Amino acid sequence: MILADDGSRKETYNKVQALIPQLSFPVKHVWHEDKGFRKCEILNKSILASASDYLLFSDGDCIPRNDFVAVHFLNRKTGHFLSNGYHKLNMKLSRLIIKDDIFQRHCFNIKWLKAHGMSASFKNNKFTTSKFKAWFLNTFTPTKATWNGHGASGWIFDILKINGFNEQMEYGGEDREFGERLENNNIHGIQIRYSTVCIHLDHPREYKTSESIAKNKAIRKYTRKTKVLRTSHGIDKD
Repeated sequence: MILADDGSRKETYNKVQALIPQLSFPVKHVWHEDKGFRKCEILNKSILASASDYLLFSDGDCIPRNDFVAVHFLNRKTGHFLSNGYHKLNMKLSRLIIKDDIFQRHCFNIKWLKAHGMSASFKNNKFTTSKFKAWFLNTFTPTKATWNGHGASGWIFDILKINGFNEQMEYGGEDREFGERLENNNIHGIQIRYSTVCIHLDHPREYKTSESIAKNKAIRKYTRKTKVLRTSHGIDKD
């Protein structure tokens, strides 16, 4: 596992370092100084620190279900990337979840979530554990399989081919632009929206600005319109 740390405070950094020896699997903590929202840069550094031919990405504000890694691993396919689903919780429910709720899987139990304020919605089908239902919904969902920060995976040679993430981009759509370059290279997404899930915890976003959103929209529009295959502002700086 690689922790891509976009400039956490010393207190958080030390807590992570103290936790690593307690884990049963190897962890690399890739950190850089806080100079604003530099997610794309720390992700590129983490890609270079990886030692696998297949990489699975998720965000720090997400809690993956216990089958998350296995589903991605079992469904990986040459010439494709995988796109899984997420369920965004409201702020009240996000703050309610504690460590025991994660380890005992309460936070993936529909009855428990509804008892603590989650509304009824078709989106709740993302919590299904039925393989047939997941296959059916994945097949017929109108939602396109996009590269998402909360959960997507792909082959390292495809990621290096597009030169990783575009470091020009700030908050808002930077993951989608990465996936759009994969698509431009005929690396197409496979939908596993209902095969596994992560819950997305709500939180303030001080780094979200109208300027960053507008800038990223313009970059994405250019990527799609001109069929950009590789960013010149990625892992290698052209």
